[in-house]
Amino acid sequence: MSDNPPAADPYAVVPTFWERQSEWVAAGVVLVFTVVLAVVSFPPYKIPEAAYAMLVPGIFWAYTRPRFKVYAWTMIAAQAVAWTIILGWLHNVTWFGLILLGPVVGAWIGLWYLAAWWTLPRMLGRPTMVRLLALLGLAGVWVLVEWTRTWFLGGFPWLPLAASQWQRASILQVASYTGAYGVSFVLVAVNIGFGAYAHRLFREGETGLRKRSQEFFLAMFLLLVCLSIHVQEAFNRVRFTVPVARVGFVQPYIPQDVKWDPAKGPGILAVLQQTTSAAAATRPDLILWPEATTPWAVRGDANARAFVETLAQTAKAPLLLGSVAIEHPHEANEQWYNGAFVVDPAFGVQSSYYAKRHLVPFGEYVPLRPVLGWITKFVPIGDDFATGIDSSPLVVPLSRGALTFGPLICYEDIYPALARASTLAGSDVLVVLTNNAWFGEGGAAYQHAANSVLRAVETRRPVLRDGNGGWSGWIDEFGSIRATLVNDDGSIYFRGTKTLNVTRDARWVGRYSFYTEHGDWFVAVCAALALFGFALLKVGRPSES
Repeated sequence: MSDNPPAADPYAVVPTFWERQSEWVAAGVVLVFTVVLAVVSFPPYKIPEAAYAMLVPGIFWAYTRPRFKVYAWTMIAAQAVAWTIILGWLHNVTWFGLILLGPVVGAWIGLWYLAAWWTLPRMLGRPTMVRLLALLGLAGVWVLVEWTRTWFLGGFPWLPLAASQWQRASILQVASYTGAYGVSFVLVAVNIGFGAYAHRLFREGETGLRKRSQEFFLAMFLLLVCLSIHVQEAFNRVRFTVPVARVGFVQPYIPQDVKWDPAKGPGILAVLQQTTSAAAATRPDLILWPEATTPWAVRGDANARAFVETLAQTAKAPLLLGSVAIEHPHEANEQWYNGAFVVDPAFGVQSSYYAKRHLVPFGEYVPLRPVLGWITKFVPIGDDFATGIDSSPLVVPLSRGALTFGPLICYEDIYPALARASTLAGSDVLVVLTNNAWFGEGGAAYQHAANSVLRAVETRRPVLRDGNGGWSGWIDEFGSIRATLVNDDGSIYFRGTKTLNVTRDARWVGRYSFYTEHGDWFVAVCAALALFGFALLKVGRPSES
């Protein structure tokens, strides 16, 4: 035998560089498109329609059976990059927090793609019913991932997929039955439907009527269900509109670097007096201040208490404001609360107040203090805040009679369970008092407001928002943004005030939505769909037809 190697076949087709690197090229293209679509789907960008396609690149690629490691690392990296950009406003507080939180949230969301990699190729060639159940199961997995974000590592459910539609009330109404999870479920189903249709058109080589994708048709049906609920709820709405109150929204826009400086306290009080007097001139029924407005504790400091009581008397209107409460001052068991208070112009500060139930880690307390006690809080005030436990509303005396307001302080409105508990406790209106000055004038205020829209639809309660510098305004029971405070340049970031006529739908007065009554039942349904859909794919056999 000859030791010479065989001669090269002169007619052999030599793969091009791009053919040899096709897998990595696909990974790069999918990563870029996934990042871009994910970022522009959410505020401050105004392209919510991108959410209907943001998962399609990864879905289409999963159908082609890429290697698991390449696919997993690409999709998790894409989400980590996207969420670091989405949460970019965190750099105003801490670059460390941004570098840590952005990739963690993104990677957690990216875990959904691992289920997509396993599921989608196994759907090919299966009977229609199996494929449709698998689609529902995969959408259910997304809901489970979002649900875990409400409690995993303390919880950070900022911007669920449903929040991308905060200015598209037509798709949001299903949330009054399922919670915002139902909206996310439908959006994921539409993404899978588009991906399945694209694969059928471009890779399966079907012709004629066989090009049809049943997955796509199911997704469109789910979308139509959402739209039909909107039509039903919106029909003749104006007939049921009743007034609530004229509400004066005050935006003092106190810079964060001076907010807790005692030397700046008198100047802050002067700003509050000037803006509140401007609001009072419009003769409102109620005046709102944002979170932690006063430089000293309204409950615990006699001068601060006297200041707000004098303002309420002068304005001839009650104040609903955010401030600090100090219980048992100068004692061993002294406790500080981030609270909301009602100041009656006739009787002063009410004895009952709301204490924030979900505190911000490293902002209002240091978690695991025995281990992490060396880490300081971002808020240079006192020690750790104590956690409130009571969801009872605040009773505000108005010209038309007393009304109950359920406060949500700062990012409490991103937790569906807190808004639901406040509603069950008897709140007629939800009110969000927040201080977004921490995060600069980027997208944080818009993203935060998007979560409030979801809470309004879920609970069928109007939501009033008052921010230190923005976003302030009110949202009706159907998630429609009825008014936003802006200055002459159209910016939400300004110091000033505006009085708005707030109304509500008489059909929902004293009535609970299905979601409010039954909670996260839809999460359990999604878990069942996921288990059943995956079981069918694992034990079933592809159709021979």
